[in-house]
Amino acid sequence: MRHPVRLPERHPGFTAPIYWSLLYALIGAFSRMTLHGPTPAFHAGSDGTDAALASRAQGGSLRDRITLYYTLTKPGVLYGNVLTAAAGFLLAARGQVDLWLFAALIIGTTLVIASACVLNNVLDRDIDTKMERTRKRATVSGGVGVRNAVIFSITLFVIGNAMLVAWTNWLVVVVGLAGFVVYVVFYGMLSKRLSIHGTLVGSVSGAAPILAGYVGVTGAIDASAILVFAMLFFWQMPEFYSIAIYRKHEYAQAGIPVISVVNGVKNTKTQIFWYTLAFVISTLLLPVFGHVGIVYTVVMGVLGLYWAWIGLVGFRAKDDDAWAHRMFRFSLIMIMALCLMLAIGPILP
Repeated sequence: MRHPVRLPERHPGFTAPIYWSLLYALIGAFSRMTLHGPTPAFHAGSDGTDAALASRAQGGSLRDRITLYYTLTKPGVLYGNVLTAAAGFLLAARGQVDLWLFAALIIGTTLVIASACVLNNVLDRDIDTKMERTRKRATVSGGVGVRNAVIFSITLFVIGNAMLVAWTNWLVVVVGLAGFVVYVVFYGMLSKRLSIHGTLVGSVSGAAPILAGYVGVTGAIDASAILVFAMLFFWQMPEFYSIAIYRKHEYAQAGIPVISVVNGVKNTKTQIFWYTLAFVISTLLLPVFGHVGIVYTVVMGVLGLYWAWIGLVGFRAKDDDAWAHRMFRFSLIMIMALCLMLAIGPILP
């Protein structure tokens, strides 16, 4: 049986039209993300769209300067993180959305993530110069100096955390800080460069936004909070490992020890399959706790089994790169479907 979450009375809940407008905005954000092809994870898996945008902003106009700083935030990554954070919030809210809390959480979280992305661009300059899709980033080309980029990152971090501290709760702040530290330090500075397990570490930070969105409403970590965190963690593994297959040579050239470079494509396919199954199982456990009903279960079950089937046929694929592209593209469909169903599942049968 599903029990509605009661919001503080000082913040009235949304009316239905505003609620559906939110969902429309989320779908639009994801559509943009899908067209540009980045990963919605906190870790680095984007396709270099920010570099392409930076390469077109080489003039001296104010617009070009703003564009260069904007690209440092890895816009595609931001769109994805906003989507997952909003989905977690709407799942916990169950149709009773607090406008001001939602706005503070989304804007504050986005600024913190943007800060981390800017700092990651600064730290990754040596790697980005070796990869075709990233060598035109503003921090590599000199479009934005290191000092200015760091100041920009600090500014975003301070403003974002100030919003979270002032208008959300301590759990949101802790989750945001933890995601920032894991992404910048444990992933960006250490594991990505030194270990095959960098993707595992990056996926922890990549699952932070949906958890922050959920606890922003509940103020506590419960079984459903753990499940949505697990969903995003498991989803990122096949998503990024697919990229690691079709960009294997590029990662090898940059000296990044991703799984496909170190253990080979066959082992990577095995990992993709098992993590895909783990993702499907985690999504189908959510109805057990009464947050969502039969519509969510059917949609996620059908799509999840199809994604697992794509993973399975990869073992006999003749063109590994083509299969990996297919696996990656469907991962975008999966995350869109998941976020949409998490948002509307609580108000559907």
